[in-house]
Amino acid sequence: MGRDLAEAYPAARAVFDEVDEALGIKLSNIIWNGEQDELTLTQNAQPALMATSLAAMRALEAEGVTMDAAGFVAGHSLGEYSALAAAGALTVSDTARLLRTRGEAMQKAVPVGVGAMAALLGLDFEAAKAVAEEAAQGEVCQAANDNDPAQVVVSGHKAAVERAVEIAKEKGARRAVMLPVSAPFHCALMQPAADVMAEALAGVTINAPAVPVVANVRAEAVSDPDTIRALLIEQVTGSVRWRESVAWMAANGVTETWEIGAGKALTGMIRRIDKSLNTLTIGAPDEVKVAAEQAAG
Repeated sequence: MGRDLAEAYPAARAVFDEVDEALGIKLSNIIWNGEQDELTLTQNAQPALMATSLAAMRALEAEGVTMDAAGFVAGHSLGEYSALAAAGALTVSDTARLLRTRGEAMQKAVPVGVGAMAALLGLDFEAAKAVAEEAAQGEVCQAANDNDPAQVVVSGHKAAVERAVEIAKEKGARRAVMLPVSAPFHCALMQPAADVMAEALAGVTINAPAVPVVANVRAEAVSDPDTIRALLIEQVTGSVRWRESVAWMAANGVTETWEIGAGKALTGMIRRIDKSLNTLTIGAPDEVKVAAEQAAG
């Protein structure tokens, strides 16, 4: 993940070096040579994914593609931090430290085995939200990620989420499956992590981004640093409104989206949200070249 970018572009390599220095560990070595179990620990995975995204962005910049070409930036959950760093609202070092803190705080917020998450496929957001409310029965069960028109993730107490899976099947869900996650993200059980992030974010400078960021919990663009700070705290317990965010961007003039970094999950979601949007994934040197040629017109 990101190794080809680091070998092809000195500016991309510099991102990994900066993240290593900021965290005081060789995260790049864990990414490229470590055990998968170590990399997938959320306190490692979050800054690792950000570093890979920013390395791809620096590679694009080396090819002459700047943030001026973008109308908005957006990211899914931790990706919102990557988007803010790409737009210059946060430094790479601060972003790495914030994401490591975020990962550790999320992991500690709920004892292992107490919480869970599940994907409900084939139900729209309102139907999934109703399922979560019915399943709660005095416990926490919330619609956590509104990913696309037929994929919603619910989060909360394990027993409540398990009830949601069964209720969703009864309500006609195409599929409802428990997810292999280490904690119940984006629900009220994450309040201890939100408190930690409020303190961490209070000590970090946030600049106005070069282009507006479409915030997860608002599903609309924001640029004010104080608003960004408040929404990043709210995001820990709030729903990721990705479907609405993409729809908002399309309604505000966006015709093309670039997924910059590791994987293609967001591109798949975007295609299911709005088939009229042209999509491009950029995570390897050859994809950087294609994007640069396309941008040059």
